[in-house]
Amino acid sequence: MDNRIPFNWPYMTGKELSYIAEAHFNGSLAGDGPYTRRCHQWIEERLGCPKALLTHSCTAALELAALLLDTQPGDEIIMPSYTFVSTANAFVLRGGIPVFVDIREDTLNLDERLIEAAITPRTKAIVAVHYAGVACEMDTIMAIAARHGLKVVEDAAQGVMATYKGRALGGIGDFGAYSFHETKNVISGEGGALLVNDPGMTLRAEIMREKGTDRSRFFRGEVDKYTWQEVGSSFLPGELIAAFLWAQLEEADRITERRMSSWNFYHQLLEPLEAQGILRRPVIPPECQHNAHMYYVIISERFDRQLVLDTLKAANINSVFHYVPLHSSPAGLRYGRAMDSLDVTNRQAARLIRLPLWVGLTQEQQERVVSVLESSML
Repeated sequence: MDNRIPFNWPYMTGKELSYIAEAHFNGSLAGDGPYTRRCHQWIEERLGCPKALLTHSCTAALELAALLLDTQPGDEIIMPSYTFVSTANAFVLRGGIPVFVDIREDTLNLDERLIEAAITPRTKAIVAVHYAGVACEMDTIMAIAARHGLKVVEDAAQGVMATYKGRALGGIGDFGAYSFHETKNVISGEGGALLVNDPGMTLRAEIMREKGTDRSRFFRGEVDKYTWQEVGSSFLPGELIAAFLWAQLEEADRITERRMSSWNFYHQLLEPLEAQGILRRPVIPPECQHNAHMYYVIISERFDRQLVLDTLKAANINSVFHYVPLHSSPAGLRYGRAMDSLDVTNRQAARLIRLPLWVGLTQEQQERVVSVLESSML
């Protein structure tokens, strides 16, 4: 019997392939077909947002947001350094300058107390990255943006089915970006969505997503022909991707429940190790309902993280670290700038370990993960 414990294992509900076959039977394979419309409606109803638009990745959704913000060369975008490269790339492609601000010790999210010091006359937007599906302090961030006339983009790649004070992540800022990559909770292999929360921007978003044309309006019968209206690109996923995603969205609540069960079991198993000062478990503020996207630990500085990872690997357990902070990367040094030394980012990034978590992970497997983790540090 294979005793490997992978870091991730993509979950299928059982309906994905039949929905894909149905899309093919109906002769609808290109973007914005019936399954895409179902996905749009589901997201809009669950979030209460004016417009949801599927994209071929969360990266594409962020790039579309950068276009909609009319990002110009020299514009500054405030964001954490502890994030995936797409958060910065989306704006760098338009000539924007990422301004990296440190993160909080507890949630590893953008430290809202440091944002105003980073604002200059060139600042255009703030990107709030909801790490591990735990919300940033959005009330404070939105208030800062309002005071300074800035836009807010939520990088909610990890935040599907998570909330802040009862509001869905991705549905609070001016724009939100979701990921449906195979490593996320709700998946389509590759895929994403742009959430447009400003009603005045929905038509423009639709046009830019459809190569800069008003093609969607034409198919709704609102214009007698469609043509090139402004700059845009092809951000649509194919209908097969949407068909797969629809099967996942139908089961999104159950997927979340099962992941939460595994997350809570890890949290219980690791409590004694935290009490011994060996590691720190994730911190979830009371106003945040997370989605069990990941379970990570921050190990004590007394231990060699690579040795811990090597020990887990030798036991056939695939556990991994996470981001190399962008401010220290070659491209980050070239295209962005850091506010101060980002001490918290550097320290937490060097100590974080992500544990296997996926639908179908057994309690016995989790006990084995924690046992090997403990043995590597005792």
